[in-house]
Amino acid sequence: MTEKLQKVLARAGKGSRREIEGLISQGRVSVNGKVAVLGDRVTGSEQIRVDGHLVETQAESDIVCRVLAYHKPEGEVSTRKDPEGRPTVFDRLPRLQGARWVAVGRLDVNTSGLLLFTTDGELANRLMHPRHEIDREYAVRVFGEVDEAMLQRLRKGVMLEDGEARFETLKYTGGEGMNLWFHVTLKEGRNREVRRLWESQGVQVSRLMRVRYGKIEMPKNLPRGGWAELPLEQVNYLRKEVGLPPEQESKVDVNAPDRYKQVARIRKAVRKHNTRVKGAGTGAAPKKPAPTGSRGQGPKPGQRQKRKTRM
Repeated sequence: MTEKLQKVLARAGKGSRREIEGLISQGRVSVNGKVAVLGDRVTGSEQIRVDGHLVETQAESDIVCRVLAYHKPEGEVSTRKDPEGRPTVFDRLPRLQGARWVAVGRLDVNTSGLLLFTTDGELANRLMHPRHEIDREYAVRVFGEVDEAMLQRLRKGVMLEDGEARFETLKYTGGEGMNLWFHVTLKEGRNREVRRLWESQGVQVSRLMRVRYGKIEMPKNLPRGGWAELPLEQVNYLRKEVGLPPEQESKVDVNAPDRYKQVARIRKAVRKHNTRVKGAGTGAAPKKPAPTGSRGQGPKPGQRQKRKTRM
């Protein structure tokens, strides 16, 4: 069975299919020593080189479908490289061999929260397609006057420059005065859709965070810039939602939670031990005052104070 050359190289993490098509057009890709051309198909057993460097490839059936949940901070862009030199969401992800991480959609630079990555490009494409109607939930803080009539319009639908849009659900969750928090859900991922919906009503979004994708919620205690790999059960939930067969393998270490607990206990014990040692070193027992007027019997007051400062 053969596959398109650009698909094999994309799976090996050498770029998107469109980027690789550009490399092929520039004559920078070779197959078994022959310069490749657009339309070439390969079995995967060939020697494929990009700019003279041998590429390690894997058959699609050999790649385990993996999914990461990433807590995107504000300020990171959702592209692999940024011409302005800004940090990207790919910078902190674990390295892969023979595969690459594909982002499931995007979050704009000023939006934080849950962003999924997968090694399965087909899964990513299907999850992003609007026909599957997988809802995304966002926590949003808005600044401005909000009334019930406005909320009803946002629920029923308003016309944007790229067509009608609406929130599937819209719920007030807190705040006071001109700063209010809402939780909203969408079943599509148009560019800046949450912000544009609110802006259509003359209201400014001052904070936006995605908290859920389908049934996948942001893992608890996941710090900004941190990632967690989803267990097989959640991976297969996503695959089922878009009509893909279940995955049989997982790279998740099932013993990791117990090991993390053990490490946490060790760290706690070390901190407790260090606190005791430090307390003993500072002289928990009262010291006898140095005799006054005696030379060489105890440090001067200034010297004692200096020693305490160093500790």
